[in-house]
Amino acid sequence: MNETLKRAISGAVYITLLIASILYSNESFFILFGLFLLIAVYEFCALVHIKKIIPLLFAFLFYGTITMVSFYKKIVQDMLFSMTKKQYQITIDINLLYQILLGITLIIAVKCIHFLFSDSIQEVTKPNKIIYLLGYVILPFFFITKISFGIKEYNPKIIIGLFIIIWTNDTFAYIVGKSIGKHKLLERISPKKTIEGFLGGILFSILAGVLISRYYINPSPAFSEKSIQIWVTIAIIAAVIGTLGDLIESKFKRVAGVKDSGKIMPGHGGILDRLDSVIFVAPFVFLFYQILYYVS
Repeated sequence: MNETLKRAISGAVYITLLIASILYSNESFFILFGLFLLIAVYEFCALVHIKKIIPLLFAFLFYGTITMVSFYKKIVQDMLFSMTKKQYQITIDINLLYQILLGITLIIAVKCIHFLFSDSIQEVTKPNKIIYLLGYVILPFFFITKISFGIKEYNPKIIIGLFIIIWTNDTFAYIVGKSIGKHKLLERISPKKTIEGFLGGILFSILAGVLISRYYINPSPAFSEKSIQIWVTIAIIAAVIGTLGDLIESKFKRVAGVKDSGKIMPGHGGILDRLDSVIFVAPFVFLFYQILYYVS
């Protein structure tokens, strides 16, 4: 089987599995991304050369606990109330938990960006390996699941829309860069990326955001311009921040001296290779949601 065919088959399986799990139920979505998280943690540990058992256990317990507390708050509170046998309801301040986790993730994201652009950093120290594992890999998976709920309840269209924008950016950044790209974006990290491709990816992502908003998210006569504005903003965030996420993973691979983060997807590499943009974008999209909520 040639490389192109392997790449096409593994890509089709990945997309089918992803979309089917998102559409089927929020539980299947949580389970799939929990599995993706464990694979991503395994790949990152191999990439930066740290032991895998404790990070995998932590990721499993963290993701499971946060998911239960966040999305099944009423059930958890009823369980705690039943176990304590007290005459008052135990409350969980979910919003405070979100803000703390978001703050930690964004601080580490800034650290990742510094790591990307710093020429002097050619190796990752052990404390930084743990910090990056937490804020670059583990915490963002929680925000991927969280943004799928939008403001109210689980809405698969939101996360599918985000993935479509990410895929549009990647595809057209490659096509435009291949066609007219002459100026390198960050040659020492990713020699094939160009400024023209980067700008082309943003423009087509904005177009995708408009189409998603108009014909997929809210295809009704009561459609409002506000929906377009929201999805255009999400498209710009996804294109710009997603490109940074892709470059940051490329920096980790360059430091490690490897081409791919793993081999689970023939022709595509590992889960980190496929999700590097989405996991870096997710906390910023969630931050945008928070700003929208408080402003409105």
